[in-house]
Amino acid sequence: MDSNNDSTHPYSALTPDLVQDALADIGLWGDGRLSALNSFENRVYQIHLEAPVQGVDQVVAKFYRPGRWSDAQIAEEHAFAEELVAAEIPAVPPLRVQGQTLHHFGGFTFAVSPRRGGRRPELDNFEVLEWIGRFLARIHTVGALRPFVVRPALDAAAFAHEPRDWLMAHAVIAPEVRSAWAAALEEALALIEAHPVLRPQAVLEEDGIRRIRLHGDCHPGNILWTPEGQPGAGPHFVDLDDARMGPAVQDLWMLLSGDRRQQMQQLGALVDGYEQFRPFDRRELALIEPLRTLRLIHYSAWIARRWDDPAFPINFPWFGSRDYWQGQVDMLVEQIEEMQGEPLMA
Repeated sequence: MDSNNDSTHPYSALTPDLVQDALADIGLWGDGRLSALNSFENRVYQIHLEAPVQGVDQVVAKFYRPGRWSDAQIAEEHAFAEELVAAEIPAVPPLRVQGQTLHHFGGFTFAVSPRRGGRRPELDNFEVLEWIGRFLARIHTVGALRPFVVRPALDAAAFAHEPRDWLMAHAVIAPEVRSAWAAALEEALALIEAHPVLRPQAVLEEDGIRRIRLHGDCHPGNILWTPEGQPGAGPHFVDLDDARMGPAVQDLWMLLSGDRRQQMQQLGALVDGYEQFRPFDRRELALIEPLRTLRLIHYSAWIARRWDDPAFPINFPWFGSRDYWQGQVDMLVEQIEEMQGEPLMA
């Protein structure tokens, strides 16, 4: 794929000076120390303040990708984070500055959060997994209290139909494997939509499985771990940018790795912790491979649609080649076999 000139992308205007000016516009004054944090979807910066604000001397400023979320959708994310903190769940909400959590400057929408330290959790430790499971249950207890109104759901429409149609319309797929990819996707989609809760336009409770507000992207990189014996020990959940309505198991399966036996052991530890606070519906285990397949389909369109962002060609140089798309076909075929097999057991 060819990339566009860097200057055509909105983020080309997001200079360090603009970031500092945006914070100054809401009364937060940086001392000049600014570092970019690892994020592809948005632009995220750690900033040291000249003087503490609300007891915080380092903040993380997130500049949302233009055009991705509306202000109303971001507001639902922020409100969910504040609900979690009110329930004494270790999430990291945006700061209210001048009475607001969402701000605008220089054509960008941004939010500022307190910096939270921590490391990736050790997911080969079953006690760590059980601890995370307990807090996921508490997150879902809050998430089940009310639905999102304007944020989209996690379903086949958003993660398969729409990405497929976009990729086909923009001729992104290598011509040699285009028909094979489309055929494998349709076969996979039939298996995904055998689960009513993942079908487009599914109701809040479908086939006995309920859609609730979720973290949505609960992979190890979005959990900051503080070791025991230190203040605030345990997990802290960050980055609710992908919060959506969906089945609870979505927030569990991305924490699994290894072969089938290892994944079942990890899942068992997560569910053991989860069920100390909230029942877990075992029928949702059959959704793990369909959800994994939806993420696979969505991933290709996610990269392709952001190719004019200079960060993407640099970090995904292999994208778009014939080998890449053949690999996608092979993974879809593998996922079809997984979805036809026995689901994981906890």
